[in-house]
Amino acid sequence: MYKSPIKKVQKTQTVQYMKDEAVSKSDLTRQMILEKSAVLFNLQGYSGTSMKDIMNATGLSKGGLYGNFKTKEDIALAAYDQAVDTVWEEVKKRTKVIDHSLDKLKAVVYFYKERILDPPVEGGCPIQNTAIDADDGNPILRDKVRNTVDNWRRNIVTNLERGMKSGEVRLDCNASDFAIKFIGILEGGIMLSRLYKELHYFDVIAKQLIDLIEELRA
Repeated sequence: MYKSPIKKVQKTQTVQYMKDEAVSKSDLTRQMILEKSAVLFNLQGYSGTSMKDIMNATGLSKGGLYGNFKTKEDIALAAYDQAVDTVWEEVKKRTKVIDHSLDKLKAVVYFYKERILDPPVEGGCPIQNTAIDADDGNPILRDKVRNTVDNWRRNIVTNLERGMKSGEVRLDCNASDFAIKFIGILEGGIMLSRLYKELHYFDVIAKQLIDLIEELRA
């Protein structure tokens, strides 16, 4: 009995389409969970956020959540990545159009000045919030934040070393130490402004940081 190869191909394509559609829906559900959870964890912390909170925010049952993540900790870790990536993408939009090494750093300062009271992720800086929350709590989350800060420091060091090679940055610049100062001062300014809900506190810090950046100009 003759079987048309066309029908066989069509059937295969239909099955593949159904599989792709299922994967797409699963990806969308997972992304929705992360976006909702990122805000919850950023506002309430790990201990302060229950699975019930996540269920209410996402509209999913416990089975719906566990169908995408094994544990609450898995959700928290992935949600933290989601929150940090959201901030980094906003920062990169500012820095990628700038060539000068020091002006890139200044652009980061100006970004936070503009968004300090209207952050990309509700609740403020996810790095700072999670670092404080996990300090004496979840060691896996703490290591996650440390890895983020380590990468941030390396990026600053790479940027400054590139600037030294191109003649933009003074050769006596200690890139590693400056990266630590940059992050510490910036995060301190964020904390004070968020605490008092006033931009003035960050303005004071930002001016000092901009002055330090300018001192490195060759």
